[in-house]
Amino acid sequence: EVQLQASGGGLVQVGGSLTLSCTASGFAFDDYAVSWFRQAPGKQRELVATISRSDTTNYADSAKGRFTISRDNPKNTVYLQMDSLKPEDTAIYYCNGIILGDVYWGRGTLVTVSS
Repeated sequence: EVQLQASGGGLVQVGGSLTLSCTASGFAFDDYAVSWFRQAPGKQRELVATISRSDTTNYADSAKGRFTISRDNPKNTVYLQMDSLKPEDTAIYYCNGIILGDVYWGRGTLVTVSS
């Protein structure tokens, strides 16, 4: 069974940092890209960052220069390092994978940035 488990959310002040983790199981982790999405209250879910199987990364404009996505294949884990956090980064963050054509979502982790 494919599973993606996000963790690491919490309350942080403006300008602070937080690192999210997405731990995967049930598939050949090394062979797939993993993405982070987020959904703020009252807004649609949006893509934040993606890391490919070959470590190519892509970021939403809102994340460029502040967030860093990385992966540790032996640990089946993808990280999202978030720096210089802003109130508008407040959201539930989800990790996502498309495995053999099926879309999988992890349970989200809440990030709250207080001003």
